Amino acid sequence: MMFTPHRLGALTLPNRIVMPPMTRSRAADGNVATAEMAAYYAQRASAGLIVSEGTQISQQGQGYAWTPGIHSAEQVQGWRQVTDAVHAAGGRIYAQLWHVGRVSHVALQPEGSAPVSSSALLAEGVKVFVDPTGAGPEAGVGEMIQHSMPRALGEDEIPGIVADYAQAARNALEAGFDGVELHGANGYLINQFIDSQANQRTDGYGGSLQNRLRFLREVVQAVVAVMGGERVGVRLAPLTTLQGAVDDTPQATYLAAAHLLGGLGVGYLHIAEADWEDAPMMPVAFKQALRMVYPGTLIYAGKYTAERAEQALAEGWADLIGFGRPFIAN
Repeated sequence: MMFTPHRLGALTLPNRIVMPPMTRSRAADGNVATAEMAAYYAQRASAGLIVSEGTQISQQGQGYAWTPGIHSAEQVQGWRQVTDAVHAAGGRIYAQLWHVGRVSHVALQPEGSAPVSSSALLAEGVKVFVDPTGAGPEAGVGEMIQHSMPRALGEDEIPGIVADYAQAARNALEAGFDGVELHGANGYLINQFIDSQANQRTDGYGGSLQNRLRFLREVVQAVVAVMGGERVGVRLAPLTTLQGAVDDTPQATYLAAAHLLGGLGVGYLHIAEADWEDAPMMPVAFKQALRMVYPGTLIYAGKYTAERAEQALAEGWADLIGFGRPFIAN
């Protein structure tokens, strides 16, 4: 089934293979996508769908050196050369919109300010990549250091970040992307609001599950208003504990999130499974439950072989499968 077509909104994907987002840290000065990146993505245009590496929606959203942004005119033009190259090669590409939240360092933040999060909680042992010399990606000199202590976002600041997501979606359209994926996984900002142990707020964005899903809902609504739901995907990592994001009742939390996203008309849900060595498998019963509550396209990624992918597609709980390592392996 992997080589059968699939309809995703207005797009007909020629196969069910997805190149998932993978950070490469190759952006030029100003965090602008380069001709090298255009060639890299165009070489992989045979995928049914490419999802770009995470691209920060603002300088505040950056967590690693040399990652591309999508918040300046120069960055939009940089991405235009990427999308043009992919389309010329017959491919389809979504932009992954990214705000890292607390997973950053003051060296990467505007005016050296503290990173922001749902709550002022440090994720011990979580490191970010910085360029202390400022020599850029060509020099290849950088280091991994503990992320900086974040501050909790004021309730009055949150609409501004939602607006940044909406503007990034407009920029993605201008840059020629076929759609966008919101990064709600792997312990980044949206995930920091969702997971109960990362969110200690006592206002309308914390406490109850409904409140912890509010930021996700507001971001999705804003982006859907720009692009239409069928051109929007969301990536979640329901049963993982990456970068200090832990939820006390993950199955209930993420089934509720999937139901919410279905009601908002989101075109696809991209589930990131644990993919490290000896990681536990996500229960098939949970995947079947996701299928029951979410009516759109379901993408799974994480340690899939061709055999596992074919089984997932045949059993009906997956529509598309992401393969990361094979797309970048020698």
